[in-house]
Amino acid sequence: MENNHDIDKKFNEASKMLEEPETFPAFEKVWRNVEERLDKKEDKKRIIPAWIPYGIAASLIIGLGAFYFLDKKENTAPEKPLIVNNREGNQSKNTIQKIDSTIASEITKETGAQKKPNQSIIAYNIPPVEMMQPPSVAPLYNEIPYLASNYPEVVNEPTTNIEEVVMTGYGLKKSVQKVTGSVTTVRSESIMQQNSVSNALQGRVAGVQIAQEGSRRQKSDQIVTTFDNINRGYLSDDKIVVRGMSTLNTTNNPLFIVNGEVVDRTYFSSLNPKKIKNVQILKGADATSLFGSQGANGVVVVKTKRLSKKEKMRMKELQEENKQVQQDVPVITDESYDVFVENPFELTKNHPLSTFSIDVDNASYSNVRRMINNGQAVDKNAVRIEEMVNYFTYDYPQPKNDQPFSINTEYNEAPWNPDHKLLKIGLQGKNVPTNQLPASNLIFLIDVSGSMDEQNKLPLLKSSFKVLLDQLRPQDKVGIVVYAGSAGMVLTPTSAKEKEKIIQALDHLQAGGSTAGGEGIELAYKLAQENFVKNGNNRVIIATDGDFNVGASSTSDMETLIEEKRKSGVFLTCLGFGMGNYKDNMLETLADKGNGNYAYIDNLQEANKFLGKEFAGSMYAIAKDVKIQIEFNPNYVQSYRLIGYENRRLKNEDFTNDTIDAGELGSGHTVTALYEVIPVQVKSEFLPKENDLKYSRSESSENFADELATIKFRYKKPDGDRSREITQTVTNSNAKIYGASPDFKFASSVAWFGLVARDSHLIKKKDLSEIENLAKQGKSKDEEGYRSEFIRLVESYKTIQK
Repeated sequence: MENNHDIDKKFNEASKMLEEPETFPAFEKVWRNVEERLDKKEDKKRIIPAWIPYGIAASLIIGLGAFYFLDKKENTAPEKPLIVNNREGNQSKNTIQKIDSTIASEITKETGAQKKPNQSIIAYNIPPVEMMQPPSVAPLYNEIPYLASNYPEVVNEPTTNIEEVVMTGYGLKKSVQKVTGSVTTVRSESIMQQNSVSNALQGRVAGVQIAQEGSRRQKSDQIVTTFDNINRGYLSDDKIVVRGMSTLNTTNNPLFIVNGEVVDRTYFSSLNPKKIKNVQILKGADATSLFGSQGANGVVVVKTKRLSKKEKMRMKELQEENKQVQQDVPVITDESYDVFVENPFELTKNHPLSTFSIDVDNASYSNVRRMINNGQAVDKNAVRIEEMVNYFTYDYPQPKNDQPFSINTEYNEAPWNPDHKLLKIGLQGKNVPTNQLPASNLIFLIDVSGSMDEQNKLPLLKSSFKVLLDQLRPQDKVGIVVYAGSAGMVLTPTSAKEKEKIIQALDHLQAGGSTAGGEGIELAYKLAQENFVKNGNNRVIIATDGDFNVGASSTSDMETLIEEKRKSGVFLTCLGFGMGNYKDNMLETLADKGNGNYAYIDNLQEANKFLGKEFAGSMYAIAKDVKIQIEFNPNYVQSYRLIGYENRRLKNEDFTNDTIDAGELGSGHTVTALYEVIPVQVKSEFLPKENDLKYSRSESSENFADELATIKFRYKKPDGDRSREITQTVTNSNAKIYGASPDFKFASSVAWFGLVARDSHLIKKKDLSEIENLAKQGKSKDEEGYRSEFIRLVESYKTIQK
């Protein structure tokens, strides 16, 4: 048994390199039994003793080959032990330790289950085991020997004394190293059968949707190198979308990782299916835990077969080429915004009057904020400057003499065109104490169609309405109407004191179906009229993404419908939710034509602002059909233009026409408008060309001293039909921007930012840092933190512009 003695020496030397033998308490006894068995066995029988941890290491050394001992410096060369064929190379030490741990756990289970001191034999028949090398690619997979355990019938009763351990190797099994968050793996065989990555994923990978985008062309085994509207690579007709907590729009790309490197969709689309070894999909919280916010839309992990250097270089060139092409291509979404052109400069001598309706909406600001926070390019038609300016409140004094609002003006320099001036006109609505507010009859009109089935839609909507419920009193009533494929009443008008009943009705709402918006509006107004409170606050509050597709669904159809419904005396509030398919133009039309206001709710913070802190101003009108008309004095004003309010401009004759609808002003609300003025004798590149008039003359022989302009305001009481008029004059001045009020500086900085975001051609200076500095000068007290948030938004926008 010389060989056995030499092997014992090897065992002892190997054991010194391993961990302390505390992991197996019965080791000494097992080892003695193994030695006795080795002495008694015939030479022809190959037996490898198995023990933990030293026995395991030794058995693997014998079973897997003698390469472990080649580096040992021995004085005497032992007889060669039995060495199996090495087909692919050495097994790593880490793999050996993993196998040790696996076998150790199996023996531990056996010893733990045995209680009585009787004999027990666990037999493993061992033919020669071939050593295998882990693959050099695809690190997610390691090939290791599969050690199958065959348990024969136990003789007598279990015991903790193990008399014999025999191991049998049955070849190889691929052990997949677990990757947190992987939904599934598609291998190259499936991809080759389908001849397309997308076809291999479609229907086989849970949580993956393939959207068709166009035609596809492939070129045998070559990488597709042409990128245009017709041919976009191997995935030219396929848009991969990974579903997580909710349905993601096809504009949200997953993160693509090829061979451990983050690549864009262009690179991924260029991969020849024949070159792909496997594809893994990760999604949800597991994806974000590994890849952060970049994995929010899912992660596609690709492992390729060996690529040539030429192929790698060509794909990188292709990626750079396509990035260059896509720089001028806008991101395509299904969101809808009305296209409009910014107001031009008018010559005072030809057009001294300017008339418009006030606008208390602020949806544009929160919508633009959402785009910037998501790292998106801002759609210039989503930028309505008056709504951005009116998102913020300003320090205007309360009205006097029972007037519903006070009028405030300030004249100073225009920060974006230094030679120009800026006239700020501010209205401050009267604050009505809560106990003096009239009783409310509120009908919630809630869109529960399939398009609302996203986290930032129906779930956020429910939370937002609960914020509103907290502001209501027992005398206020709430009814709920929903619409999807058809409209229905979920809750009859119920006192707000039954809050739990109302919340329960909200919580039971689920999204699904098409969107019959017109039918829902009809039913909501009908319910509001049936429960009409005389001299009260009667209002329909519609909450939707604006995606109407059944019945009256076009913008013109909805405009006609809502104009008819406003005659009922019921006011309207529009709350917009979601993104991707958001229809801003529809909701703006509803609010504009229906005696209403409009807000975009992008998060719960915005819900708390509009429906909580600004509840009275948002829900209780103190004046309706408020119009402003300003007449500029040509002695001081050469030209002017209204900043924003493009879709609120009125004909001059509409100012005194009481049948013309205009905006509403709520309790405590502020409204701000800005006019840019080119003073006389200033040479400006933006000055319109002058036409000589033969019969008309705008000059006046009267002396109006230092009057810059005269402003007229008309309004109606909430339940009135005849308007009242207020007049105020503005004095000319040469004030400088450094002496302007904080409100002037901040309002002008917001307008300036809006002009930059709209890519206005009527401003000279577009430096975002200057905008940020001006906003900081106008930050003032900022108790709510909204002005500070705007400053951070400008900072974020800088990175998007780079």
